[in-house]
Amino acid sequence: MAFFTKLRDRLFKSSSKIEQGLDAIVEDGGIEEPDPAPPDPTPAQPRPQPAPDPRTIPEPQPAPSEPSAPPEEPRPTPPAEEPPPPPEPGPAPDDPQPAPAPLEEPVPPPETQGPGSGLLGRLLGRRDARPVLRRTLDDDMLEQLEDLLISADMGVDTALRVTANMAEGRFGKKLSSDEIKHLLAAEIARIMEPVARPLPIYAKRPQVVLVVGVNGSGKTTTIGKLASQFKAAGKSVVIAAGDTFRAAAVEQLQVWGDRAGVPVMRAPQGSDPASLAYDAMTRAEAEGADLLLIDTAGRLQNRADLMEELAKIVRVIRKKDPGAPHNTLLVLDATTGQNALSQVETFLKISDVSGLVMTKLDGTAKGGILVALADRFGLPIHAIGLGEQIDDLAAFDPDEFAAALTGLAA
Repeated sequence: MAFFTKLRDRLFKSSSKIEQGLDAIVEDGGIEEPDPAPPDPTPAQPRPQPAPDPRTIPEPQPAPSEPSAPPEEPRPTPPAEEPPPPPEPGPAPDDPQPAPAPLEEPVPPPETQGPGSGLLGRLLGRRDARPVLRRTLDDDMLEQLEDLLISADMGVDTALRVTANMAEGRFGKKLSSDEIKHLLAAEIARIMEPVARPLPIYAKRPQVVLVVGVNGSGKTTTIGKLASQFKAAGKSVVIAAGDTFRAAAVEQLQVWGDRAGVPVMRAPQGSDPASLAYDAMTRAEAEGADLLLIDTAGRLQNRADLMEELAKIVRVIRKKDPGAPHNTLLVLDATTGQNALSQVETFLKISDVSGLVMTKLDGTAKGGILVALADRFGLPIHAIGLGEQIDDLAAFDPDEFAAALTGLAA
């Protein structure tokens, strides 16, 4: 729940964009209607109560001499017997004394308040139920919803599919923005559910995890966070600093390794990263490590020479273990938007990507790209990142993500 709160707060740009867009869509052509409150239980309770009909009690005022109406109380007879010794003003005191009886008896009619309170309760309930703006779900509204989702980087195909599913069985009905948000969150969660899987851990030792991605996607930081979390879970981890080209990349990874208590294998700047990966596998086998995390230099998907270099790393480590790498994580920057789709396509051809990690979700107003990736490729999404702290990387939860993206509570 703590990570969800952080996710919802840091996804404010995306959630507020979608939330404001939905409100604007409903306001455009919507009409105010009373909010259908749940049935008030008060009208149902007073109906059986009128059976005794106590409202007839105050009516006996014209006939105070009848003692049968209030059988429980001693009628004015006791006070009538006391005054006889003095003079006989019998009839005069008899008239004032029946008056107290009706004055005392109106106290029990709480049931006169019963029907009145039920009506009053309903009136008060109507007053509390403020009108809600609703709009009929028609073709124009669906088109506006599609445009909103496309602007949030869900892509055309995904936006069309999502809105079509939302409209199924609801076309022509009036919906509020809050109802639309719940429908949208449910549809997003349905798409994301099949891909929400943690990084699999195999019995093979060492399990080789190759981390790839374009420049600046957050590979080094992600490796440091993963190493720290696996070490905290009792796994022995070795890191190979395969980014031998970027200045300070090795030093940055060394800082994370020291923080997590994990050894970092490094090589001189400009050396062959494939050779370093091979040596790191040899050391991890000798030390009996559970996991070997191999960092790689960032490379643009349109640079054939850099992509070939990545393919070389894969070929070299497979000489040591034909099944390696056992996991190939593609780290994606959420701020790149639709460009992430072409990145996945290219890296799938070169390195057999097995799962995704999405970073920098706190820095984008278009968090819908994750939905588009899940809908198009179906690759497992192992984790999402929200910042630079060690606890800013967590396993992907589809329900929490959908709620945060649409601005709902957990």
